[in-house]
Amino acid sequence: MKNSHLNNVLELSLATLLISSAGVLGKYIDMPAAVIIWWRSSIALLILYLFCRFKKINLTIKNAKDRKTFFFSALFLGAHWITYFYSIKISNVSIGMLSLYTFPAITAILEPLLTKAKFNRAHLLLAVLVFIGIYILAPELNLENSHFKGVVWGVISAVLFSLRNIILKRGSAGYNGIMVMMYQLLIVTVFLLPVLYFFDTSNIKTQYPYIIMLALVATAIGHSLFINSLKHFTVSSASIILSTQPIFGIILAYIFLNEIPTSNTFIGGTLIISTVIIESVRSRKSS
Repeated sequence: MKNSHLNNVLELSLATLLISSAGVLGKYIDMPAAVIIWWRSSIALLILYLFCRFKKINLTIKNAKDRKTFFFSALFLGAHWITYFYSIKISNVSIGMLSLYTFPAITAILEPLLTKAKFNRAHLLLAVLVFIGIYILAPELNLENSHFKGVVWGVISAVLFSLRNIILKRGSAGYNGIMVMMYQLLIVTVFLLPVLYFFDTSNIKTQYPYIIMLALVATAIGHSLFINSLKHFTVSSASIILSTQPIFGIILAYIFLNEIPTSNTFIGGTLIISTVIIESVRSRKSS
């Protein structure tokens, strides 16, 4: 039994590591963020479609309401990915990833406003701590500063990610997680198709290995392992492990991109990640 639990923890940790590699690959690939996301989505779509066919996963969407949910949540997912990669490209991996990790606090504020979820006053305190972390993370409140712009786009990405998750939370009930991800990738791929016309993609031939790694390792395998691991954990327990993603990302960025975080990044990042862990533990105790 202990070995089984350990294997489940290792599987979720591996999924977190693989997903965190997206930040480093997004920074390294020499193409506009929207183009990277199109290639990421289209290749991962093909992989997941073949997997669904191989596993004989039912691909039927039950009704028009669910189709609408899949559609709008996918648009938010695509916008989240583009703004996240843009944040990383104009600043660095650590700032982009830590700014994105404001999404648990943002979700805690938005969910009661958009759904019938009960508002919890403790979330206000956690949100304040998160935004203090963001204030420390930003070197100066100046739109001319690339790191500050990276923080702004990272927080925008977090808002989009929160909206996607809130929309998808109820509408995806009863569906296979990999099937849901496949349809989301299909919608993102179709809607981003025009970017291939408007942006320069001439250097794609030199970027194929990294694009395939992003689609296969970070998206198809990473997200599939994560969805599978949720069978063995509560959402709050999984969130605690998933909150190590920025740490993995910063380590990978140091190894492969030679990015060295500043002291402000460490202090602000510690505050942000701490609030995620506090909320995860608190919600598990209250459930």
